[in-house]
Amino acid sequence: MSNIKILPEIISNKIAAGEVIERPASAVKELVENALDAKSTKILIEVEKGGRLLIRISDNGTGMDRDDAILCIERFATSKIRNDFDLFSINTLGFRGEALASISSVSKFTLVTNNDTSKPGTKIVIAGGIIKQVLDIGSPVGTMITVENLFYNIPARRKFLKTVSTELNHIKETVSSIAAGWPNVNFKLQHNGKTLNNWAVTSDHVERITSILGSSVTNELIQIKSCDNLVSGWISSPRVTRSTARGIYIFVNGRLIHDRVMQHALIEGYKESLMKGQFPLAVLFLSVPFDQVDVNVHPKKNEVRFANSLKAYESIKQTVLKTLRIFNKPHFTNPQESSYEKNNTISSLSNKTNLKKTDVVFSEYVKSNTKKIPFNPDSTYRQKTFSNEDSFRDLRVIGQLHNTYILCENAEGLILIDQHAAHERILLERFKQSLKDSKIAVQKLLVPETIELGYKEVDVITELIPDFSKLGFDIEPFGGNTFIVKSTPLLLADKEIKPIIFEMVEKIAEIGLPLNLSKTLDKCIALMSCHGAIKAKQPLSEKQIQSLLCQLDECDNPSNCSHGRPTWIKLSTKFFEKSFNRII
Repeated sequence: MSNIKILPEIISNKIAAGEVIERPASAVKELVENALDAKSTKILIEVEKGGRLLIRISDNGTGMDRDDAILCIERFATSKIRNDFDLFSINTLGFRGEALASISSVSKFTLVTNNDTSKPGTKIVIAGGIIKQVLDIGSPVGTMITVENLFYNIPARRKFLKTVSTELNHIKETVSSIAAGWPNVNFKLQHNGKTLNNWAVTSDHVERITSILGSSVTNELIQIKSCDNLVSGWISSPRVTRSTARGIYIFVNGRLIHDRVMQHALIEGYKESLMKGQFPLAVLFLSVPFDQVDVNVHPKKNEVRFANSLKAYESIKQTVLKTLRIFNKPHFTNPQESSYEKNNTISSLSNKTNLKKTDVVFSEYVKSNTKKIPFNPDSTYRQKTFSNEDSFRDLRVIGQLHNTYILCENAEGLILIDQHAAHERILLERFKQSLKDSKIAVQKLLVPETIELGYKEVDVITELIPDFSKLGFDIEPFGGNTFIVKSTPLLLADKEIKPIIFEMVEKIAEIGLPLNLSKTLDKCIALMSCHGAIKAKQPLSEKQIQSLLCQLDECDNPSNCSHGRPTWIKLSTKFFEKSFNRII
């Protein structure tokens, strides 16, 4: 006698329910997505006791006739797929035909639907997957599904549900996440008869986003759109961050997804603007041809697979990166006040000191008590076009605070510049440009440096010797765990080389050899810039400060160092006037 048996349908439906319906929020998600597929513009979500006792979803969508209503509760019954081509070109949120069958098999389930007001609607009552009633009923066009006592017939699953508060929070997060991508739909969420949220239909997507993320982000959202129209949406300015990624919503063809790769692309776009461990807020929309994305990856349908994931990744990353570079350009004054400042208050330091042909390599300062930074007046300064009020060179220098922060002023107030972070940004962009142009200036060492590494680091540095060469380091094996350094980048002249190489090798060893060479070089360049930059507590002459400001104007992103820290902040005149009670 065979030990293998075909499972009864009621058991297989319960197994499927375990894959699709993890908790009340899962049922809410499936039913809301069905309502959206039915072209609903108004969806009411009612829950009681965190969804344990009751979940009811009512919509004004297209509804169903009697025959379709009976079929829709069968497993694998769907109106979305007819053949293999349809399976790989899905343009709806639901398609598997599992949701209603799964939910009805683990609850007391009632479906009321109608697609024609001239005819009666249909009511179907199911308990634990068994149909109890099918009857005609008066009903408006649309569908109402009631789910009572979820998992009542699976005690083992029910006991794993969390507290009412926890389950309700999952439902709130589910509904708000979907609502973020559908501003043309009214979502109303009620718990125990009390309205928690009511998102009205709006043509202003920012209004919907801020109603979900909070009014504090209203003036901090930046609209983005890729050149290929693949990516669009809104991202937060670097001033608004979270300690988790919960404020990131990514939609693919209207479907909310959880994709670590696309999320990583977003974070990479912020790499010049955010500190490690901080996350932006974002609502991103990817418009991908339906046959270029596979949504049939997971029963919950919250994961997808792209035919060309690299294209999607780069589109997100580059769009965010380029948008933020424009956004991060310094704006020291309000536009309406710029003419007043230009005409009445700002004196041009560059005109006064003739700095336009001055270029400074700050990392070449000598290790003496004078700590002066040599200048190279023969180098031609390349200028960009900035309005006076938004250029660093045109700020009036007051001095240094604790030999760490450069103090400047304009008509709007006080500008403080972190000299180390600012110089780090300058060096970072110089290294990158030099690497791009294959013109990194190298300084030969009169006496080669000897470096001894641990066994893990030996493999890394051996693998990366050609890459270090591109950065200006001439490194050779010297037997065993020992290496010698014969030359270094000129921008690191007079620096302690051993700590720089140690840190670069250790960082790369810590994360493992990356597959992407450019990422390896980016990490190395960031560390080189940090080590090469002038330090806090470093006194600077007025001429050195002025040259630093001019070089900041040359940067693509002068507002953040390589770690994402701000290079400057502004304290407005109004701030001081309020602090001293000059104004109320």
